[in-house]
Amino acid sequence: MKNPTDTSRSDDPKREMFRHTLATLAYRGGKAVRNVPHDFSEFRAGEGVRTPGQILAHLGDLLEWALSIASGQQKWKDSKPSPWDQEVERFFTALKKFDDFLASSDPVQVPFEKLFQGPIADALTHVGQIAMLRRLAHAPVKGENFYVAEIEAGCVGAEQAKPKREF
Repeated sequence: MKNPTDTSRSDDPKREMFRHTLATLAYRGGKAVRNVPHDFSEFRAGEGVRTPGQILAHLGDLLEWALSIASGQQKWKDSKPSPWDQEVERFFTALKKFDDFLASSDPVQVPFEKLFQGPIADALTHVGQIAMLRRLAHAPVKGENFYVAEIEAGCVGAEQAKPKREF
């Protein structure tokens, strides 16, 4: 679902691929965090395993850190989890801020490869952890053929296209 307000143009294929990666993170992350049971945020899979709420807060930290790195003002914070709905909003807000930065003409201060191998790959991993924890909590996310999903750069909000082929 193309974001109708996205009028940015870029001739930098790495920048556009990175924006598509953020849109993929929004799509997959949105699927993992939507319609969770009321007590899911505090679900414990075992001793020493982060709760879904802790993982979601960490996702917000990662995305805010990624933007700070890209803008040349690296700053990390380790947030305590807020209520689930607030953390979901923070996740999408951080994605939007990062995507807005990438859609602008502001220079990215570090190589895209470093941004990907650090905070973004970590974020993708944590979205998978939330999906796995949902299955353990008896609230699984439906599988999907993500190859055919409608994912486009700039579409990084909570509202995402409907799945084309779930199973």
